[in-house]
Amino acid sequence: MDLRTYVSAEQARARGRAARDLVPVLARDRAAAGHDRPTVLEFVEASNAGRIERLVPLRIGRMAASPFTFFRGAAGLMAADLAAGPDSGLPAQICGDAHAANFGLYGTQRGEIVMDINDFDETIVGPWEWDLERLAASLVLAGRESGATEDDCARAARDAARSYRRTVAELAELPFLRSWTAMHDESILSAAQAQDLVDDFAKAAKKARKNTSAKVVAKWTEHLDDHETGISKHRFVSDPPILTPVDEQVAEAVIDGLERYAGTIRESRRALLARFAVADVAFRIVGTGSVGLHSYVALLHGNDGEALVLQLKQANPSALAPFLPQAAPRHEGERVVAGARSVQSETDILLGWSTLELDRRVPVIVRQFRNLKGSIDPAGLSADDLDDYGRLAGALLARAHARSLDPRVSAGYLDADDEDFETAIARFAVRYADRTEADHAELVAAVAAGRIAAEPS
Repeated sequence: MDLRTYVSAEQARARGRAARDLVPVLARDRAAAGHDRPTVLEFVEASNAGRIERLVPLRIGRMAASPFTFFRGAAGLMAADLAAGPDSGLPAQICGDAHAANFGLYGTQRGEIVMDINDFDETIVGPWEWDLERLAASLVLAGRESGATEDDCARAARDAARSYRRTVAELAELPFLRSWTAMHDESILSAAQAQDLVDDFAKAAKKARKNTSAKVVAKWTEHLDDHETGISKHRFVSDPPILTPVDEQVAEAVIDGLERYAGTIRESRRALLARFAVADVAFRIVGTGSVGLHSYVALLHGNDGEALVLQLKQANPSALAPFLPQAAPRHEGERVVAGARSVQSETDILLGWSTLELDRRVPVIVRQFRNLKGSIDPAGLSADDLDDYGRLAGALLARAHARSLDPRVSAGYLDADDEDFETAIARFAVRYADRTEADHAELVAAVAAGRIAAEPS
């Protein structure tokens, strides 16, 4: 870190303009598929490597449900296509899987509800435009799923890119500390010109405030009284295939992992964690891309009936890593946590990482399972609201990238008054959505022909 040399706004913008001269924004309007992309079945087979074999058909079933769900499980396939495209040469800490459903609401340590990117399994340092192009393509797919017209879908993708560009321009003018600490509460709706989502945000926030460990206990556990110790406990109730019990050996491995994880959170929070004790552990299936990975929930009891539910989720190498020239991280869980801490305005106070000693060493991230979390389903929005969601997500993504890539540089590249950028992004997004629909159809045909097994979720 060099704290002796100041980079002026003009110098930073000049760097962006120089990158633009080498890679014009119109270069983003290109073919969807890369020359060296694997076939759909080759991709699926490779991405299933290392997963729990009995759960692979469930993952395939979820991916086969619709083109949008296929897209959500195919970050690695899109990375192969993006790697063949133009690169601005301006890297940032990217989400790596910034599709429209990976923006959500969650609670800060003060109980405020904010909205931000909320999935960092694929996070890595890479071209910022990969995140934006994935977001834009996902909006087209989500719109098609909800019955929006092609014009509506394209407009949502274009508005996301325009909002990204304009937010970058605004952040570039702010004092560094103000741009760094910009929060993502309900005020972001006005900033992103997404006022039509006020009701959707309020409804999601209301649900999020009820989404707590106490609710998990009420819904998923049964009450037990330990007569020897006088402590009231709960244990998970099996609900296969989503929630299932684990044997004693796995439970002990999870508890050992949690004790090691304590060293990855701040010292004051270690003292907080130490006041709890684990009451039960269960295996829980989550998501689409994560199905088949090790994923556990641990129920901890605290003061006077208090409960805390932590999730331990396997951290695989980023699906983007094969396409980016950088050394492997020392721990995949640490990579995910570091990425979240770099990108989010506020992270879960109990976010950390560990390693589970199972039949093999499994790196995991650890976080609160229910931390006032909520979401707005982009595939459930009306056509009139989809473009508002695009503007909201575009603004959130710009703020996320600005925490690692100087927004003055990005503003120099994007040029605050140039609409060619969002036009190019939208055209590629529509083209990539078409490509995804063809990929999804190929997977569905392979399932129908018995070439690959699938189970409904």
